[in-house]
Amino acid sequence: MTCCPACGTGLLLPTPGCSIDPLLAFPVRGGTMEVRTSQNMILWFFLGCFLISISLMGWLLSPFFPIIVLGAVVAGAFSPLYRLISAHERISPGFASMLTCGLIFLSLFVPIVFFVGILTQEAAELIQLAKSPALSSFINTHFTNSALLARINPLLANLDIAITGEELNTTISEIGRAVGQFLFDQARSIASNTLAFIASFFLMLLVIFFLLIDGPRLIRFLIDLSPLPEEQDAQLIDKFSDMAGAILFGNGLCGIIQGAAGGAIFWLFGLQSAFLWGVIMALLAFLPIIGIGVVFIPTVIFLFLKGRIAVSIFFLVFYLLLSGSVEYLLKPRVVGKRVQMHTLVVFLAIIGGLRLFGILGIIYGPLIATAFLTLTDIYHASYQRLIEDT
Repeated sequence: MTCCPACGTGLLLPTPGCSIDPLLAFPVRGGTMEVRTSQNMILWFFLGCFLISISLMGWLLSPFFPIIVLGAVVAGAFSPLYRLISAHERISPGFASMLTCGLIFLSLFVPIVFFVGILTQEAAELIQLAKSPALSSFINTHFTNSALLARINPLLANLDIAITGEELNTTISEIGRAVGQFLFDQARSIASNTLAFIASFFLMLLVIFFLLIDGPRLIRFLIDLSPLPEEQDAQLIDKFSDMAGAILFGNGLCGIIQGAAGGAIFWLFGLQSAFLWGVIMALLAFLPIIGIGVVFIPTVIFLFLKGRIAVSIFFLVFYLLLSGSVEYLLKPRVVGKRVQMHTLVVFLAIIGGLRLFGILGIIYGPLIATAFLTLTDIYHASYQRLIEDT
């Protein structure tokens, strides 16, 4: 029997109280080189098993990944409310989490169920309008058969661009059909899978319930598991938390305000599908650079061509006041300076997220961009010089 190299006992492993590293407790026949080789083999075997277990766990949880991510974002955004409720001595953490989940249910589930039916109907009407002869007749009357295109085309001649009535008709019809189809598909996926939606929502509430209670312990577990220094882990977690708050409370609140105000103005002036356009404006409010102007500017032109000059001017002034006050006064106060991200990066992240993940891309896109930019900052601060010196 081979003795322990540290204490001389006839054991392969050290005796209790022996100070030797367990990885060094194996028989030594070729000196230090064989010990290191044995250590490396054990380490790589463990890392292989560990990576396989992580992959299997990820595969096991992959059907619930959207629910877990969305639950983590909502839990992070509502955690200040949970802490406020649980601060009372007579309220236990479990009851405080239950109250918070109840408020989340009332603020998210009830409006979604109420809006889905109306949104599905109006999105279907927009698709039919884009295919109807009425839209083609309007375009032909106000563009093709008028002098408007004859005035615009000479201005575009220097850019080698010429607009025809047929191209304009096709473009406007395709835009209306694409927008209506996207919203119709999102609403129909909820309406046609009502049971699945309800189950997913309550599963998300279950995730939120435990994250509110055990969130700090989970964060501590992830920090201990990560090989990165603790301050870098904290930086990543703080950035994610700030972005989640910015998405739900910053962009979300501002989007609701602009969508509700825009939809109300459309309804007051008798424009068609006011609710649908309000939802579209609420979503577009997440996008910097363009925002709700994508809806308001064409509406101003549409009203002007129909001869409603005063109404078109009112819509233009209302758009400037609404967009300017929300974007430059309200949003900076709500979001603050916690999330520093270039406007173009936010725009591309949301557009890419919408194309890859659907409506949830509004959340996923900025979170992915946040992870990339934060890791980039960590690389420049801690690892770039190490790589350059090798």
